[in-house]
Amino acid sequence: MKIQDTLSDSEKELDITKKVRIYLCGVTVYDVSHIGHARTIIVFDTLRRFLEASGANVEFIQNFTDVDDKIIKKANESGETAEIISNKNIQSYFEDFNRLNVKAATEYPKATEHIEDMINLIQNLVDKDLAYVAKNGVYFHVSKFPDYGNLSKKKISDLESGARVEIDESKDNPLDFALWKFSNELPNWSSPWGNGKPGWHIECSAMSIKYLGEEFEIHGGGRDLIFPHHENEIAQSESFTQKPFAKIWMHAGMITINGEKMSKSVGNIKTVNNVLENWGPNVIRLFCLSGHYSKPIDYTENLLKENLVKWRQLETCYYEL
Repeated sequence: MKIQDTLSDSEKELDITKKVRIYLCGVTVYDVSHIGHARTIIVFDTLRRFLEASGANVEFIQNFTDVDDKIIKKANESGETAEIISNKNIQSYFEDFNRLNVKAATEYPKATEHIEDMINLIQNLVDKDLAYVAKNGVYFHVSKFPDYGNLSKKKISDLESGARVEIDESKDNPLDFALWKFSNELPNWSSPWGNGKPGWHIECSAMSIKYLGEEFEIHGGGRDLIFPHHENEIAQSESFTQKPFAKIWMHAGMITINGEKMSKSVGNIKTVNNVLENWGPNVIRLFCLSGHYSKPIDYTENLLKENLVKWRQLETCYYEL
């Protein structure tokens, strides 16, 4: 079986006679899941089902990011704790994706349950002088990882400080990214460098290595995660292990709404619950698979109606057989 690998920009052979370990970057649980999340998860659910039907032994890990600035902001606005916000949206996730007939992952690790693993990984990078302590946190030395930019096909020299990176004058280099952020705001955890919370990228490195080992077959997510999230994951993980990280990087295309990007400001977010109520699980699954998995698809009434017709044809075929 061949899968399009984002890193090499070519098709790579996947050996399904051996165990296939897959790590899928899951949702940040500050709100309910939307159709964009559904597309990515349904693509990987279909891959997993095909592999298992082909006789492969699959270990499938999908995390929850349950510590994040958006979660904290929502908690402050609502008067609830970040933990309550996260748990409520995790429960909602399972309700939605059970209705979409998505198989349960082997494990669903939460970021908050793996803080010690993250601290150990960061300490290793600090000890190697690949990370440093600054005024606002601990940062990774991007300049010390020569392959930075290979996944996203970006050159360090072309990346400007104001483009998609947070400007912080305390950093050695504007491109250096946070491994640990100092904070006294709850929730926070103690560390050798000071109280705070982990950076976004370090979570997935720590959890994927813990559950799948230092090298595994497939790392996946939506195409919006290629940069900076997965680019940074590769840099810190390979600096930690001194080995290649995932053998294949597989990314699902985004969903637009009538040609526009989904955005709360535009008011065009389609929640999983909403589309399930209107179209049902099988039509939504067919819609999410209606184009090549790595390409974007547009959420329109016409395309959904086409998939409704396809589903009815499948039902008729099934009953006749």
